[in-house]
Amino acid sequence: MPDSPLHAPVLDWYAEHQRDLPWRRPEASPWSVLVSELMLQQTPVARVLPVHEAWLERWPTPADLAAEPTGEAVRAWGRLGYPRRALRLHAAAVAIVERHGGEVPASYDELLALPGVGDYTAAAVASFAHGRRHVVLDTNVRRVLARAVGGVELPGTSVTRAERSVATGLLPDDEATAATWAVAVMELGALVCTAAKPRCGACPLADQCAWRAAGHPAYDGPPRKVQTWAGTDRQVRGRLLAVLRDAEGPVHRSSLDAAWPDEAQRARCLASLLADDLVTQVGPDTWALP
Repeated sequence: MPDSPLHAPVLDWYAEHQRDLPWRRPEASPWSVLVSELMLQQTPVARVLPVHEAWLERWPTPADLAAEPTGEAVRAWGRLGYPRRALRLHAAAVAIVERHGGEVPASYDELLALPGVGDYTAAAVASFAHGRRHVVLDTNVRRVLARAVGGVELPGTSVTRAERSVATGLLPDDEATAATWAVAVMELGALVCTAAKPRCGACPLADQCAWRAAGHPAYDGPPRKVQTWAGTDRQVRGRLLAVLRDAEGPVHRSSLDAAWPDEAQRARCLASLLADDLVTQVGPDTWALP
């Protein structure tokens, strides 16, 4: 496609304002990028940075991780939340070793075939790690395009065909430029065109933004879910996993009982951790990481 008037302002802004993140540096390996993408799902950059660094120090290649038990991945995941991502990353490492000689593949289709890798992650790794031309639609990108092009405050709850068509139409023809465009729009959404308090005065698209031109109309779509934490099964699962992570060996039931007072909820959450293969029972009253 011919250059869009959106391209130059966003690319110039990114060249000046991009954050120095380890998985974006020229020397970053495709494995570093894949690890970062799984860690960044529903988790802020500030929390990911130290875990990503420790992970890459311990397991600099997929083969290094694949050689370890899954429980070590769960232990190293720490308090990032959604620990099933650690199992998916371990399974992806095993598949990369078995199918791709230990090298993270570059093609979207091969990435998509890895365990735990969906459309967004496959496109992101192909684009950010290998410089390929793909539509990369995360929450930040979707929000920027919804505002700048669609004139609405927030995108819908799931990606629509129309939304993907707009993003595809904006993708620069040149592969390297397309890859930079993808990460630049993402960064703009993360730093300037934020969900709650967009800094329109600092936005390179301010004079082209359809939402701003319309007077910033409020979101009027379906109600958006607000995630809670206190007292949820997620919190209980996190408490139980923390006890197991901090232990050097199997943990007795009494230690898990002390982690959460509600017996029924505790039992339900322990059963769900067992079902998710995040915990294994090693004795009548003892549990451990797998």
